[in-house]
Amino acid sequence: MKKHSARVAPLSACTSPVLTLTRVEGNSCICSNCKNGKVGTRLPCGASAIRSTSNSWILAGTELDDHSPTSTVPTEAHIQAAIEANGPCHQCFLKYSITQIKKCSWGIAIILCVCSSWSGSTQLAKSTLSRFDAPFTLTWFSTNWNFFFFPIYYVGYILKSNEKQSPKQKYKEYCRFFGDSGLTVKAFFTKAAPFGVLWTLTNYLYLLAIKKISTTDVSALFCCNKAFVFLLSWIILQDKFMGVRIVAAIFAIAGIVMMTYSDGFHSHSVIGIALVVGSATMSALYKVLFKLILGGASFGEAALFLSVLGIFNVLFITCIPIILYFTKMEYWSTFEKIPWCSLCGFSVLQLTFNILVNFGIAITYPTLISCGIVLSVPINVVVDHYTSEIVFNGVRVIAIIIIGLGFFLLLLPEDWDVWIIKLLTCLKRKKNHLKEIAL
Repeated sequence: MKKHSARVAPLSACTSPVLTLTRVEGNSCICSNCKNGKVGTRLPCGASAIRSTSNSWILAGTELDDHSPTSTVPTEAHIQAAIEANGPCHQCFLKYSITQIKKCSWGIAIILCVCSSWSGSTQLAKSTLSRFDAPFTLTWFSTNWNFFFFPIYYVGYILKSNEKQSPKQKYKEYCRFFGDSGLTVKAFFTKAAPFGVLWTLTNYLYLLAIKKISTTDVSALFCCNKAFVFLLSWIILQDKFMGVRIVAAIFAIAGIVMMTYSDGFHSHSVIGIALVVGSATMSALYKVLFKLILGGASFGEAALFLSVLGIFNVLFITCIPIILYFTKMEYWSTFEKIPWCSLCGFSVLQLTFNILVNFGIAITYPTLISCGIVLSVPINVVVDHYTSEIVFNGVRVIAIIIIGLGFFLLLLPEDWDVWIIKLLTCLKRKKNHLKEIAL
Protein backbone atom coordinates (compact mmCIF):
# COMPACT_ATOMS: atom_id res chain seq x y z
CA MET A 1 0.00 0.00 0.00
CA LYS A 2 1.26 3.41 -0.93
CA LYS A 3 2.56 5.44 1.97
CA HIS A 4 1.14 8.95 1.96
CA SER A 5 2.92 12.06 3.06
CA ALA A 6 1.91 13.92 6.19
CA ARG A 7 1.12 16.95 4.08
CA VAL A 8 -2.28 17.83 2.72
CA ALA A 9 -4.09 19.91 0.14
CA PRO A 10 -4.49 23.69 -0.06
CA LEU A 11 -7.71 25.53 0.56
CA SER A 12 -9.90 27.50 -1.72
CA ALA A 13 -11.54 30.63 -0.47
CA CYS A 14 -14.74 28.69 -0.02
CA THR A 15 -13.21 25.81 1.88
CA SER A 16 -13.00 25.27 5.54
CA PRO A 17 -9.50 25.66 6.96
CA VAL A 18 -9.49 22.13 8.14
CA LEU A 19 -6.54 21.12 6.04
CA THR A 20 -3.73 23.20 4.69
CA LEU A 21 -1.31 22.48 1.90
CA THR A 22 1.76 23.69 3.67
CA ARG A 23 3.87 21.94 6.26
CA VAL A 24 6.25 23.39 8.82
CA GLU A 25 9.66 21.97 9.46
CA GLY A 26 10.60 21.99 13.12
CA ASN A 27 13.93 23.12 14.47
CA SER A 28 16.36 20.49 15.57
CA CYS A 29 16.93 20.15 19.25
CA ILE A 30 20.50 20.15 20.50
CA CYS A 31 19.59 17.93 23.40
CA SER A 32 20.03 14.21 22.79
CA ASN A 33 17.49 13.37 25.49
CA CYS A 34 14.81 15.32 23.68
CA LYS A 35 15.71 13.68 20.37
CA ASN A 36 15.22 10.33 21.96
CA GLY A 37 11.74 11.31 23.09
CA LYS A 38 12.57 11.81 26.78
CA VAL A 39 11.56 14.62 29.14
CA GLY A 40 7.91 13.94 28.31
CA THR A 41 7.78 15.39 24.79
CA ARG A 42 5.75 13.94 21.94
CA LEU A 43 8.04 15.52 19.37
CA PRO A 44 11.55 16.98 19.62
CA CYS A 45 11.64 20.35 21.35
CA GLY A 46 10.88 23.16 18.93
CA ALA A 47 9.09 20.89 16.45
CA SER A 48 6.01 22.32 14.87
CA ALA A 49 2.53 20.88 14.55
CA ILE A 50 1.76 18.85 11.47
CA ARG A 51 -1.28 17.00 10.23
CA SER A 52 -1.23 13.26 9.82
CA THR A 53 -2.89 11.33 6.99
CA SER A 54 -5.87 10.58 9.18
CA ASN A 55 -6.72 14.28 9.32
CA SER A 56 -5.72 14.71 12.98
CA TRP A 57 -3.33 17.17 14.52
CA ILE A 58 -0.08 15.95 16.02
CA LEU A 59 0.88 18.76 18.34
CA ALA A 60 4.41 19.15 19.56
CA GLY A 61 4.20 19.58 23.28
CA THR A 62 4.70 18.12 26.70
CA GLU A 63 2.78 15.29 28.25
CA LEU A 64 -0.05 16.15 30.59
CA ASP A 65 1.96 15.26 33.65
CA ASP A 66 4.79 17.63 32.69
CA HIS A 67 5.10 21.08 34.21
CA SER A 68 3.04 23.42 32.09
CA PRO A 69 4.52 26.78 31.11
CA THR A 70 3.54 29.67 33.30
CA SER A 71 1.92 32.83 32.07
CA THR A 72 5.10 34.79 32.81
CA VAL A 73 7.67 34.65 30.04
CA PRO A 74 11.08 33.64 31.48
CA THR A 75 13.86 36.15 31.05
CA GLU A 76 17.30 35.34 29.68
CA ALA A 77 18.67 35.35 33.23
CA HIS A 78 16.07 32.79 34.30
CA ILE A 79 16.86 30.59 31.32
CA GLN A 80 20.60 30.74 31.99
CA ALA A 81 20.07 29.87 35.66
CA ALA A 82 17.90 26.93 34.65
CA ILE A 83 20.54 25.73 32.19
CA GLU A 84 23.23 25.76 34.89
CA ALA A 85 20.99 23.95 37.35
CA ASN A 86 19.28 21.43 35.09
CA GLY A 87 21.34 21.07 31.92
CA PRO A 88 20.37 21.28 28.25
CA CYS A 89 17.04 19.43 28.66
CA HIS A 90 15.68 22.24 30.81
CA GLN A 91 17.01 24.76 28.30
CA CYS A 92 15.02 23.09 25.52
CA PHE A 93 11.90 22.98 27.67
CA LEU A 94 12.07 26.65 28.61
CA LYS A 95 12.73 27.77 25.07
CA TYR A 96 9.90 25.61 23.85
CA SER A 97 7.59 27.09 26.49
CA ILE A 98 8.37 30.59 25.21
CA THR A 99 7.68 29.38 21.67
CA GLN A 100 4.30 28.01 22.77
CA ILE A 101 3.34 31.32 24.37
CA LYS A 102 4.30 33.22 21.23
CA LYS A 103 2.38 30.80 19.02
CA CYS A 104 -0.74 31.11 21.17
CA SER A 105 -0.49 34.90 21.05
CA TRP A 106 -0.16 34.84 17.27
CA GLY A 107 -2.98 32.31 17.17
CA ILE A 108 -5.43 34.73 18.73
CA ALA A 109 -4.58 37.32 16.10
CA ILE A 110 -4.82 34.74 13.29
CA ILE A 111 -8.20 33.50 14.56
CA LEU A 112 -9.57 37.05 14.47
CA CYS A 113 -8.19 37.63 10.97
CA VAL A 114 -9.44 34.29 9.60
CA CYS A 115 -12.84 34.79 11.16
CA SER A 116 -13.12 38.35 9.85
CA SER A 117 -11.94 37.57 6.32
CA TRP A 118 -14.14 34.47 6.01
CA SER A 119 -17.35 36.04 7.34
CA GLY A 120 -16.57 39.32 5.56
CA SER A 121 -16.14 37.62 2.18
CA THR A 122 -19.40 35.68 2.68
CA GLN A 123 -21.38 38.79 3.59
CA LEU A 124 -19.80 40.84 0.80
CA ALA A 125 -20.59 38.07 -1.70
CA LYS A 126 -24.25 38.18 -0.61
CA SER A 127 -24.32 41.96 -1.04
CA THR A 128 -22.52 41.85 -4.40
CA LEU A 129 -24.79 39.17 -5.88
CA SER A 130 -27.86 41.23 -5.00
CA ARG A 131 -26.57 43.96 -7.35
CA PHE A 132 -24.54 41.87 -9.79
CA ASP A 133 -26.32 38.60 -10.50
CA ALA A 134 -23.36 36.77 -12.04
CA PRO A 135 -22.02 34.16 -9.60
CA PHE A 136 -19.79 32.39 -12.13
CA THR A 137 -18.25 35.66 -13.30
CA LEU A 138 -17.61 36.58 -9.66
CA THR A 139 -15.98 33.16 -9.12
CA TRP A 140 -13.79 33.61 -12.20
CA PHE A 141 -12.78 37.16 -11.23
CA SER A 142 -11.78 36.27 -7.66
CA THR A 143 -9.90 33.11 -8.72
CA ASN A 144 -7.71 35.21 -11.05
CA TRP A 145 -6.25 36.82 -7.94
CA ASN A 146 -4.60 33.49 -7.07
CA PHE A 147 -1.83 34.53 -9.41
CA PHE A 148 -0.51 36.86 -6.67
CA PHE A 149 0.30 33.98 -4.29
CA PHE A 150 3.80 33.30 -5.59
CA PRO A 151 4.81 36.99 -5.92
CA ILE A 152 3.61 37.61 -2.35
CA TYR A 153 5.55 34.57 -1.12
CA TYR A 154 8.69 35.70 -2.95
CA VAL A 155 8.49 39.17 -1.38
CA GLY A 156 8.28 37.54 2.04
CA TYR A 157 11.21 35.28 1.17
CA ILE A 158 13.36 38.27 0.15
CA LEU A 159 12.55 40.13 3.36
CA LYS A 160 13.21 37.19 5.66
CA SER A 161 15.89 35.00 4.08
CA ASN A 162 19.60 35.79 4.18
CA GLU A 163 20.23 33.70 1.08
CA LYS A 164 18.81 35.57 -1.90
CA GLN A 165 17.74 33.77 -5.05
CA SER A 166 16.16 35.22 -8.16
CA PRO A 167 12.47 34.55 -8.93
CA LYS A 168 13.54 32.30 -11.79
CA GLN A 169 15.72 30.21 -9.48
CA LYS A 170 12.94 29.82 -6.93
CA TYR A 171 10.49 28.97 -9.70
CA LYS A 172 12.76 26.19 -11.00
CA GLU A 173 13.27 24.90 -7.47
CA TYR A 174 9.58 24.66 -6.69
CA CYS A 175 8.62 23.33 -10.12
CA ARG A 176 10.05 19.98 -9.04
CA PHE A 177 6.87 19.68 -7.00
CA PHE A 178 5.06 18.76 -10.24
CA GLY A 179 7.63 16.08 -11.11
CA ASP A 180 11.25 15.58 -12.04
CA SER A 181 10.69 17.36 -15.37
CA GLY A 182 9.09 20.38 -13.70
CA LEU A 183 5.91 22.09 -14.84
CA THR A 184 5.52 20.51 -18.27
CA VAL A 185 2.38 20.65 -20.40
CA LYS A 186 1.50 17.13 -19.31
CA ALA A 187 1.99 17.98 -15.64
CA PHE A 188 -0.09 21.13 -16.07
CA PHE A 189 -3.10 19.23 -17.42
CA THR A 190 -2.80 16.18 -15.17
CA LYS A 191 -1.68 17.70 -11.86
CA ALA A 192 -3.05 21.24 -11.93
CA ALA A 193 -6.02 21.48 -14.29
CA PRO A 194 -8.27 18.97 -12.41
CA PHE A 195 -7.81 20.93 -9.19
CA GLY A 196 -8.54 24.17 -11.01
CA VAL A 197 -11.89 22.71 -12.09
CA LEU A 198 -12.68 21.52 -8.56
CA TRP A 199 -11.66 24.91 -7.15
CA THR A 200 -14.05 26.67 -9.55
CA LEU A 201 -16.92 24.27 -8.81
CA THR A 202 -16.44 24.68 -5.06
CA ASN A 203 -16.61 28.45 -5.21
CA TYR A 204 -19.38 28.58 -7.81
CA LEU A 205 -21.71 26.25 -5.90
CA TYR A 206 -20.98 28.19 -2.72
CA LEU A 207 -21.99 31.47 -4.33
CA LEU A 208 -25.12 29.91 -5.82
CA ALA A 209 -26.05 28.71 -2.33
CA ILE A 210 -25.59 32.23 -0.94
CA LYS A 211 -28.23 33.43 -3.42
CA LYS A 212 -30.75 30.88 -2.15
CA ILE A 213 -30.30 30.78 1.63
CA SER A 214 -28.86 32.94 4.40
CA THR A 215 -25.15 33.36 4.99
CA THR A 216 -25.60 31.83 8.45
CA ASP A 217 -26.94 28.59 6.99
CA VAL A 218 -24.28 28.54 4.26
CA SER A 219 -21.34 29.07 6.63
CA ALA A 220 -22.69 26.55 9.15
CA LEU A 221 -23.42 23.87 6.56
CA PHE A 222 -20.02 24.31 4.96
CA CYS A 223 -18.43 23.22 8.24
CA CYS A 224 -19.59 19.73 7.21
CA ASN A 225 -16.70 19.87 4.76
CA LYS A 226 -14.42 18.47 7.45
CA ALA A 227 -16.65 15.43 7.96
CA PHE A 228 -16.69 14.75 4.21
CA VAL A 229 -12.89 14.95 4.15
CA PHE A 230 -12.69 12.31 6.86
CA LEU A 231 -15.14 9.97 5.12
CA LEU A 232 -13.41 10.28 1.74
CA SER A 233 -9.91 9.90 3.22
CA TRP A 234 -11.10 6.84 5.12
CA ILE A 235 -12.43 5.29 1.89
CA ILE A 236 -9.86 6.49 -0.67
CA LEU A 237 -6.68 6.95 1.37
CA GLN A 238 -7.51 4.13 3.81
CA ASP A 239 -6.83 6.38 6.76
CA LYS A 240 -7.23 5.15 10.31
CA PHE A 241 -10.79 4.51 11.46
CA MET A 242 -11.82 6.58 14.45
CA GLY A 243 -15.17 6.15 16.15
CA VAL A 244 -15.31 9.75 17.37
CA ARG A 245 -15.02 10.98 13.78
CA ILE A 246 -17.82 8.71 12.63
CA VAL A 247 -19.93 10.31 15.37
CA ALA A 248 -18.88 13.74 14.09
CA ALA A 249 -19.89 12.76 10.54
CA ILE A 250 -23.28 11.62 11.85
CA PHE A 251 -23.65 14.97 13.61
CA ALA A 252 -22.91 16.73 10.33
CA ILE A 253 -25.53 14.74 8.42
CA ALA A 254 -28.07 15.24 11.22
CA GLY A 255 -27.38 18.97 11.15
CA ILE A 256 -28.00 19.11 7.40
CA VAL A 257 -31.35 17.32 7.76
CA MET A 258 -32.41 19.54 10.65
CA MET A 259 -31.39 22.67 8.75
CA THR A 260 -33.59 21.57 5.87
CA TYR A 261 -36.47 20.77 8.23
CA SER A 262 -36.24 24.17 9.92
CA ASP A 263 -37.64 25.80 6.74
CA GLY A 264 -40.24 23.11 6.19
CA PHE A 265 -38.51 21.41 3.24
CA HIS A 266 -39.43 24.25 0.87
CA SER A 267 -37.93 23.86 -2.61
CA HIS A 268 -36.02 27.15 -2.37
CA SER A 269 -34.19 26.22 0.83
CA VAL A 270 -33.70 22.58 -0.20
CA ILE A 271 -31.95 23.71 -3.40
CA GLY A 272 -29.73 26.12 -1.44
CA ILE A 273 -28.78 23.44 1.09
CA ALA A 274 -28.06 20.96 -1.71
CA LEU A 275 -25.79 23.52 -3.39
CA VAL A 276 -23.71 24.22 -0.29
CA VAL A 277 -23.44 20.50 0.49
CA GLY A 278 -22.28 19.99 -3.10
CA SER A 279 -19.72 22.75 -2.61
CA ALA A 280 -18.45 21.12 0.58
CA THR A 281 -18.24 17.78 -1.21
CA MET A 282 -16.24 19.25 -4.10
CA SER A 283 -13.88 20.87 -1.59
CA ALA A 284 -13.40 17.58 0.28
CA LEU A 285 -12.80 15.72 -2.99
CA TYR A 286 -10.26 18.37 -3.98
CA LYS A 287 -8.29 17.89 -0.77
CA VAL A 288 -8.35 14.10 -0.75
CA LEU A 289 -7.38 13.81 -4.43
CA PHE A 290 -4.59 16.32 -3.91
CA LYS A 291 -3.18 14.19 -1.15
CA LEU A 292 -3.58 11.04 -3.22
CA ILE A 293 -1.91 12.48 -6.34
CA LEU A 294 0.59 15.05 -5.06
CA GLY A 295 0.92 14.36 -1.33
CA GLY A 296 1.65 17.89 -0.13
CA ALA A 297 3.90 20.89 -0.52
CA SER A 298 6.17 23.35 1.24
CA PHE A 299 5.30 27.04 1.50
CA GLY A 300 6.96 27.92 -1.78
CA GLU A 301 5.45 24.95 -3.58
CA ALA A 302 2.02 25.85 -2.23
CA ALA A 303 2.36 29.44 -3.44
CA LEU A 304 3.45 28.30 -6.90
CA PHE A 305 0.66 25.74 -7.15
CA LEU A 306 -2.02 28.28 -6.24
CA SER A 307 -0.56 30.77 -8.73
CA VAL A 308 -0.69 28.06 -11.41
CA LEU A 309 -4.38 27.59 -10.61
CA GLY A 310 -4.85 31.31 -11.23
CA ILE A 311 -3.09 30.99 -14.60
CA PHE A 312 -5.27 27.99 -15.51
CA ASN A 313 -8.34 30.03 -14.64
CA VAL A 314 -7.27 32.87 -16.96
CA LEU A 315 -6.36 30.59 -19.86
CA PHE A 316 -9.17 28.05 -19.83
CA ILE A 317 -12.08 29.32 -17.71
CA THR A 318 -12.31 32.83 -19.20
CA CYS A 319 -14.37 31.57 -22.13
CA ILE A 320 -17.22 30.48 -19.82
CA PRO A 321 -18.12 33.97 -18.45
CA ILE A 322 -17.97 35.27 -22.02
CA ILE A 323 -20.40 32.58 -23.19
CA LEU A 324 -22.70 33.24 -20.25
CA TYR A 325 -22.66 36.96 -21.06
CA PHE A 326 -23.58 36.61 -24.74
CA THR A 327 -26.24 34.00 -24.00
CA LYS A 328 -27.58 36.44 -21.36
CA MET A 329 -27.46 33.82 -18.61
CA GLU A 330 -25.21 36.21 -16.68
CA TYR A 331 -25.80 39.57 -18.31
CA TRP A 332 -25.16 43.18 -17.34
CA SER A 333 -26.13 46.14 -19.47
CA THR A 334 -22.94 48.20 -19.24
CA PHE A 335 -19.54 47.68 -17.65
CA GLU A 336 -20.02 50.93 -15.75
CA LYS A 337 -22.78 49.27 -13.71
CA ILE A 338 -20.48 46.51 -12.47
CA PRO A 339 -19.75 47.08 -8.73
CA TRP A 340 -15.97 46.95 -9.14
CA CYS A 341 -15.31 47.96 -5.53
CA SER A 342 -17.38 45.04 -4.25
CA LEU A 343 -15.77 42.59 -6.67
CA CYS A 344 -12.27 43.70 -5.72
CA GLY A 345 -13.12 43.74 -2.02
CA PHE A 346 -14.48 40.20 -2.19
CA SER A 347 -11.38 39.03 -4.07
CA VAL A 348 -9.02 40.69 -1.57
CA LEU A 349 -10.82 39.05 1.36
CA GLN A 350 -10.61 35.67 -0.36
CA LEU A 351 -6.91 36.13 -1.05
CA THR A 352 -6.31 37.21 2.55
CA PHE A 353 -8.22 34.20 3.86
CA ASN A 354 -6.22 31.78 1.72
CA ILE A 355 -2.91 33.33 2.75
CA LEU A 356 -3.83 33.02 6.43
CA VAL A 357 -4.98 29.40 6.32
CA ASN A 358 -2.13 28.19 4.09
CA PHE A 359 0.79 30.12 5.59
CA GLY A 360 -0.48 30.96 9.09
CA ILE A 361 0.84 27.65 10.46
CA ALA A 362 4.32 29.16 10.24
CA ILE A 363 3.58 31.28 13.30
CA THR A 364 0.79 29.50 15.20
CA TYR A 365 -0.95 26.18 15.73
CA PRO A 366 -3.10 24.84 12.85
CA THR A 367 -5.94 23.94 15.22
CA LEU A 368 -6.33 27.61 16.15
CA ILE A 369 -6.60 28.50 12.48
CA SER A 370 -9.28 25.85 12.04
CA CYS A 371 -11.32 27.42 14.83
CA GLY A 372 -11.51 30.69 12.88
CA ILE A 373 -13.95 29.25 10.34
CA VAL A 374 -16.48 27.93 12.84
CA LEU A 375 -16.30 31.16 14.85
CA SER A 376 -17.43 33.03 11.74
CA VAL A 377 -20.86 31.41 12.12
CA PRO A 378 -21.84 33.51 15.19
CA ILE A 379 -20.70 36.64 13.33
CA ASN A 380 -22.94 35.77 10.39
CA VAL A 381 -25.78 35.09 12.84
CA VAL A 382 -25.49 38.60 14.27
CA VAL A 383 -25.25 40.22 10.83
CA ASP A 384 -28.20 38.24 9.44
CA HIS A 385 -30.28 39.06 12.50
CA TYR A 386 -30.04 42.79 11.78
CA THR A 387 -29.91 42.77 7.98
CA SER A 388 -32.27 39.97 6.87
CA GLU A 389 -35.58 38.36 7.76
CA ILE A 390 -34.12 35.00 8.79
CA VAL A 391 -36.02 33.29 11.61
CA PHE A 392 -33.80 31.60 14.17
CA ASN A 393 -36.23 28.95 15.40
CA GLY A 394 -35.23 26.21 17.81
CA VAL A 395 -34.58 23.62 15.09
CA ARG A 396 -32.19 25.91 13.18
CA VAL A 397 -30.25 26.83 16.32
CA ILE A 398 -29.91 23.16 17.34
CA ALA A 399 -28.78 22.26 13.81
CA ILE A 400 -26.05 24.94 13.91
CA ILE A 401 -24.90 23.74 17.35
CA ILE A 402 -24.79 20.09 16.20
CA ILE A 403 -22.75 20.93 13.10
CA GLY A 404 -20.35 23.03 15.19
CA LEU A 405 -19.99 20.22 17.72
CA GLY A 406 -19.19 17.78 14.93
CA PHE A 407 -16.59 20.19 13.60
CA PHE A 408 -14.83 20.42 16.96
CA LEU A 409 -14.95 16.63 17.42
CA LEU A 410 -13.02 16.30 14.18
CA LEU A 411 -10.30 18.53 15.62
CA LEU A 412 -9.52 15.96 18.31
CA PRO A 413 -6.12 14.27 17.85
CA GLU A 414 -5.87 10.55 17.21
CA ASP A 415 -4.72 9.87 20.77
CA TRP A 416 -7.34 12.07 22.42
CA ASP A 417 -8.45 9.16 24.63
CA VAL A 418 -4.88 8.72 25.90
CA TRP A 419 -4.76 12.41 26.79
CA ILE A 420 -8.07 12.12 28.68
CA ILE A 421 -6.77 9.12 30.64
CA LYS A 422 -3.55 10.98 31.48
CA LEU A 423 -5.54 14.03 32.56
CA LEU A 424 -7.80 11.96 34.83
CA THR A 425 -4.76 10.14 36.25
CA CYS A 426 -3.03 13.45 36.92
CA LEU A 427 -6.12 14.86 38.66
CA LYS A 428 -6.45 11.70 40.73
CA ARG A 429 -2.81 11.96 41.85
CA LYS A 430 -3.27 15.59 42.85
CA LYS A 431 -6.43 14.73 44.76
CA ASN A 432 -4.66 11.95 46.66
CA HIS A 433 -1.74 14.27 47.34
CA LEU A 434 -4.07 16.91 48.80
CA LYS A 435 -5.69 14.27 51.00
CA GLU A 436 -2.27 13.20 52.30
CA ILE A 437 -1.42 16.82 53.10
CA ALA A 438 -4.76 17.28 54.91
CA LEU A 439 -4.09 14.19 57.03
